[in-house]
Amino acid sequence: MPKINVYLPDDLADSVRESGIPVSAICQRALEQAVQRVTAIRSAILDDLDEGGELIERLPSFTARLVTVLKLAAARARVAGAPTVTTGDLLHGMLAEGDNLALQILTAMDVAPTSLTAPTGREPGGSADEGLRFSRPAAIALEQAVGEAIGFGHNYVGCEHLLVALAGEQDGVAGKVLRERGVDAKATRRAVSVAIAGYAHLRANLRRQGHQPGTADMAGILTAVRAELAPLVTRLEQLEARIS
Repeated sequence: MPKINVYLPDDLADSVRESGIPVSAICQRALEQAVQRVTAIRSAILDDLDEGGELIERLPSFTARLVTVLKLAAARARVAGAPTVTTGDLLHGMLAEGDNLALQILTAMDVAPTSLTAPTGREPGGSADEGLRFSRPAAIALEQAVGEAIGFGHNYVGCEHLLVALAGEQDGVAGKVLRERGVDAKATRRAVSVAIAGYAHLRANLRRQGHQPGTADMAGILTAVRAELAPLVTRLEQLEARIS
């Protein structure tokens, strides 16, 4: 059995060993699927995105808001005359869409979306004569967004999943901007988990009462997210103080 403790938390590694599952075969299959998805994303030509072409058909689990984010990102890249849609363009699309859960997650993490400026730096992958494509970091971020959705047990891929992926993508220009503001993958994933759980609970309660959740209700959820993140923020501040 490979040394899975290098890649997994100790508790999970121990459970995997005890179960005796075929780790190598499972890992190989998972990696093959990941490579296939990233390759498909990177090879997709975005010129037909606005017309709802083949790319949209490849992404049936993407929410309408996330597809809008992709369209806005592609439009920004076209205006700039860039050969690729970068993670910076994806962040721009997310901010420009203006009404997705990722923006509310940022607000709950005390990062005002209006205070963020999507970076414009180039990223590797693609060339001008190939048609507009995703950069390598952007393609990986979209693949990671799919992985985040699977990890949450969701049957859709939304802007909140992309936010986690962008925050965790090490080679993208968007990840650097987000992490400089304290929006790393771990904290963002935790915020998404709390927000979705809170919203699902609230929606169920309100439906029983014959109501639909509104802006005021969401504000309460965001307050709960901030409370959940507070201990993590305190620990990070303590670590930073020790390092200093």
